[in-house]
Amino acid sequence: MKKIILITWWTGYIWSHWVVAFEQAGYKTVIVDNFSNSSIYTLDWIKKVIWYKPDFFEVDLKNKDDLEEIFEKYNFDWVIHFAGLKAVWESCEKSTLYFDNNINWSNNLFLLMEKFWVKNIVFSSSATVYSSENISPLDENMTTWKTTNPYGTTKFILENILQDLAKFSWFRVMNLRYFNPIWAHSSWELWENSEWLPNNLLPFIMKVATWELEELKVFGWDYKTIDWTGVRDYIDVVDLIDWHLKAYENISSWFQVYNLWVWKWVSVLEMISEIEKIIWKKINYKIVERRAWDLAEVYCNPEKALKELWWKTRISLKESLENSWKFYNKK
Repeated sequence: MKKIILITWWTGYIWSHWVVAFEQAGYKTVIVDNFSNSSIYTLDWIKKVIWYKPDFFEVDLKNKDDLEEIFEKYNFDWVIHFAGLKAVWESCEKSTLYFDNNINWSNNLFLLMEKFWVKNIVFSSSATVYSSENISPLDENMTTWKTTNPYGTTKFILENILQDLAKFSWFRVMNLRYFNPIWAHSSWELWENSEWLPNNLLPFIMKVATWELEELKVFGWDYKTIDWTGVRDYIDVVDLIDWHLKAYENISSWFQVYNLWVWKWVSVLEMISEIEKIIWKKINYKIVERRAWDLAEVYCNPEKALKELWWKTRISLKESLENSWKFYNKK
């Protein structure tokens, strides 16, 4: 009998890849979303890949009664929790909205998991939980209590809630800290939705490269880095999918936490340069003031995943960027 997995916020960029990966691996997924920052058309894109539409419900986590009806209908083995607002800049402008949405509404989910004895959860956390005083590369043992923005604070609080649920309520938690996923599914049917102004660097650069946007804003020119611009890490979403399946199938303790990344860091100007080599054209960009919530360097040490689960990435940054450009030319 297939294991049944509840996935919250399935129509997002990474999360739609999850649905496809788990369905193809033989699991049954049940997916919920309120479309606050995603599109119903993702369901059609998923169908193009796996040839059918998974069970889907348009439900907001704040509506506990509606969510409870879904728990009554299915005997879930696992929950994969992605739901939540996720733009760092927006969280700085609307912090109370983020606290309400990401923390309070998540607790509705946890209450129902407790009630229906669904004790297994994979949680989508973030590199933003790490304290600003840490120096990259970041590892899982570093402090996570001085966050730099409200979005990171919500992830930090939820991590601690889940630790307590693991300690006192017998939850089994796989806590995954994302850094910067890039590119799209190998089918070219799933990608970071380009209908909206992107928050992430690569899709923004691609929009400039295809003349959808006039220029790229580079925030900050005074960081103590290799070229004075911010340094980040990037992981191909296909590698990310592979890692999630590996983590899901190897969960053993009550609370596990892993960084997800490739052990290679890139500055903003280096990323622009790498893309220019691939597309044979210049990217129009403008240096502007740094943002209050940005750090100079944020990248991690992924050795724990290699040592404990024998997992490492396979796809290089160059290959990811080449595939991204092929995809944008295909649209």
